[in-house]
Amino acid sequence: MRLSIKARMNRMFTNGKCLDVALDHGVCNEPSFLAGLENMPDVVDALIRARPDAIQMAYGQADLLQARPEKDKPALVMRIDMGNPYNSQRHRVMWSLLQNADEPIIGALEMDAACVVVNLFMLPDEPELFRQCVENISRVRAACHRYGMPLMIEPLVMLPNDVRGGYQVDGDAEKIITLVRLASEMGADIIKADPTEHADDFHKVVEAARVPVLVRGGGKEDLKVVLNKSAALLNTGARGLVYGRNIYQHHNPKAVVGALMALIHNGASGDEAWDIYNRG
Repeated sequence: MRLSIKARMNRMFTNGKCLDVALDHGVCNEPSFLAGLENMPDVVDALIRARPDAIQMAYGQADLLQARPEKDKPALVMRIDMGNPYNSQRHRVMWSLLQNADEPIIGALEMDAACVVVNLFMLPDEPELFRQCVENISRVRAACHRYGMPLMIEPLVMLPNDVRGGYQVDGDAEKIITLVRLASEMGADIIKADPTEHADDFHKVVEAARVPVLVRGGGKEDLKVVLNKSAALLNTGARGLVYGRNIYQHHNPKAVVGALMALIHNGASGDEAWDIYNRG
C-alpha cells in the first residue's frame, strides 16, 4: 500500500502551481554558486518574508526554515543527493551520490519536507554517472512510496565540459524530452526540467512528463529577459519555476519573487511582471 502524497503536494503547490526558490547550491562545491548565500539565516529570513510557495534546501540548512514559527511559511523541498558535475574543470571521476545511503529520505522526514529532489545527469561520455543517478532514483522512489513523500526528479542534459567551460545546459529539445520521459517512467511525481532552446518546444516536455513540470532556472541572466522567457515557458503548460541564482544573487530578491509569483499565479505577461518588479 502506498501512502498518499496529496497532503505534501498541497503544501508545495497553490492551486496546482509553484515557485520554488532553490538555495541548495552549497552541496555543489562550486564557489561561484555561493555568492549571495554567505549569510544563510538572513537569506532565508528575507525569502520567508517574500512568500514564495517553497524553498529548496539541503538537510544541513533546512532548520533555518523549519525552526521558524510562522504557519504560512514556504514549504520545504529537500535536496537529498550531491555530485561534482557543476565544477568548471572535468574531474577524473564523475559521481552523484545520495547524502544518506542507508535511509535516503530520513532527513526529509525529520525536517517535515513537502518533497525531495534528486538529479538525473546525462553528460557526454559519462555512463557511470548516469548509472549512479538511476540507482539513486530507484532507491529514493522506493522510500518515497513507503512514506508518502513526493519525488521531484531533475533531468539535466549537459554539453561537453570544454564547450563553454564547465558543464552547461544543452537546450536540445529532443534530448530534454527523452530524459524527461525517462524520469516520468521512473515514477517522478514532479519534474524539474531545463528550458528548451526555443520556448515553443517546451509543450513537448510537458506532454512527455505527465506530471507537474517546473522549469529550472540555471545561471543568472538579465532579469527582464528571465521574466519574458519564463512567461513564454509557463504559457506552454509548465506549472511553475525553480529559480535560485536569478533570485538570491539579485539585489532585491523580494521584488523578483513578487514578479515571478505574478507570472505563475496571476498569469502576468513578462512586461507586466517587469512592472511589478520595478514597483517592488
